Amino acid sequence: MKKLIFATGNENKMKEIRMILADCGYEILSMKQAGIDVDIVEDGDTFEANAIIKATEIQKLVPDCVVLADDSGLEVDYLGGEPGIYSARYEGVDTPYEIKNKIIIDRLAGVPDEKRTARFVCAIAAAFPDGRVETRRGTIEGIIGYEQAGENGFGYDPIFYLPERGMTTAQLSPEEKNDISHRGNALRMIKEVL
Repeated sequence: MKKLIFATGNENKMKEIRMILADCGYEILSMKQAGIDVDIVEDGDTFEANAIIKATEIQKLVPDCVVLADDSGLEVDYLGGEPGIYSARYEGVDTPYEIKNKIIIDRLAGVPDEKRTARFVCAIAAAFPDGRVETRRGTIEGIIGYEQAGENGFGYDPIFYLPERGMTTAQLSPEEKNDISHRGNALRMIKEVL
């Protein structure tokens, strides 16, 4: 079976990826499983640019494999799009998400629902052995909740509230989340490219 390497060390992300790409005809490996241990500087100014940097750098190390990489994050409109491409590094790389989430909630204190709009964005780049690179972007719209809620998901999921569902993405089952999430949307689009 052909190998596909997903340029991440995030096991939570790998679970989602494997569920969504289960029937794509590739053996899906994380960088760790592929024996790749490199730090890549993501210095692009968009989600797409960072995904392309990761995918193409890793692809050079495994020339016969397809490499996928994503860059994703939370954009809060009231905060001018923050944390955006800095979502993982927001308020410090080692700051727990429980604290990052509290900071965002605190910054929106007194802000009404209609101004709490936000979206999760995921750009995925696919780097192919022939040098071709394709990108796809998935999003999901919601608002920032007033408190953290839910045990599922990770990162900013406990504060990302879906008014039409009456819950945060951390309160959805993994299957429900994959059906509607930014990463799920982007992965389904990139699956067509594969």
